[in-house]
Amino acid sequence: MTERFSFQLLATDGKARRGEITMPRGTVRTPAFMPVGTAGTVKAMYLDQVRALGADIILGNVYHLMLRPGAERVARLGGLHDFALWPHPILTDSGGFQVMSLAELRKLDEKGVTFRSHVDGSVHSLSPERSIEIQGLLDSDIQMQLDECIRLPAERAEIERAMELSLRWAERCKVAFGEQPGKAMFGIVQGGDQIDLRQRSASSLAGMDLKGYAVGGLAVGEPQAVMLATLDETVPVLPEEKPRYLMGVGTPDDLIRSVARGIDMFDCVMPTRAGRHGLAYTRRGKINLKNARHAEDHRPLDEESDCPAARDYSRAYLHHLVRSDESLGGMLLTWNNLAYYQDLMAGIRAAIEAKRYADFCEEVSGAWAKGDLPPL
Repeated sequence: MTERFSFQLLATDGKARRGEITMPRGTVRTPAFMPVGTAGTVKAMYLDQVRALGADIILGNVYHLMLRPGAERVARLGGLHDFALWPHPILTDSGGFQVMSLAELRKLDEKGVTFRSHVDGSVHSLSPERSIEIQGLLDSDIQMQLDECIRLPAERAEIERAMELSLRWAERCKVAFGEQPGKAMFGIVQGGDQIDLRQRSASSLAGMDLKGYAVGGLAVGEPQAVMLATLDETVPVLPEEKPRYLMGVGTPDDLIRSVARGIDMFDCVMPTRAGRHGLAYTRRGKINLKNARHAEDHRPLDEESDCPAARDYSRAYLHHLVRSDESLGGMLLTWNNLAYYQDLMAGIRAAIEAKRYADFCEEVSGAWAKGDLPPL
């Protein structure tokens, strides 16, 4: 077992990268999609199911875990890995995005942010130092800096102020994190939709010599073209020898296009949330199981899938479960969706190794464009 945190590039194809992040708790094959386990659970899934689908790492969140059950309690119970029965790597988000989007009555200054819990209205404070302390109590393997996430559109002056504050907070997080063998702290590039601010943020973070870098504040409602243009100008500023993480992204199309721009890691609630709302991701595109066309369709979602939810259950049965609001419907569709995402990532990795990534993307996109099977 290694005692170090390391990132190794194994192959490239254009800007697409195939690599491995090695930590004491395991190796993460990149490009990687991290299922979101916000409160220590991937919704509607057992974590051993998540592992069996091919996930090497999951994500947890400081904001939710500090409120329930509390970081100190998790620490007393052996840390998040023991608490959730997931002995593999975990990345924790700093809580910044959730504070800005969920909490009420925020007061933000140089020290940090004070807010009221969306759960019970209790008052909490989150500083860069406290965020790193909480992530240490959770015993996560990759810890994220606290940053300020502002809503777009916003004035340039406000975007620049938040970006500069996030850089100062990154410095404080680095000091608070110190030296933790086998673990890593990532910085987060901010700058909204202002390319020059994004580049300045990326360059400043690169100068801090962190173990990895994330791009935050994207996939928040802007057109995909804006997100991709931002990556085109930002990613080349980041060190080639460090992992690159695009936060909160995204659709399968977002993933293949972002990998082509040099991104190594992703997380998103989309596959789990969509599953709970009757939507299935498949190699033929997205399928809405609420639609009446599926009511008497005996065919599975995908007869070629290795996932039982996609291969064995009829569309008619899945339609019935979804329309009846049965919990099993959300469970099966979440299983299908996470299986599809992990299969997509495996295909991406293999295509990069074979230096046929452009062909792979064309094949996948072509299958989506053909659409679902015609109705019976």
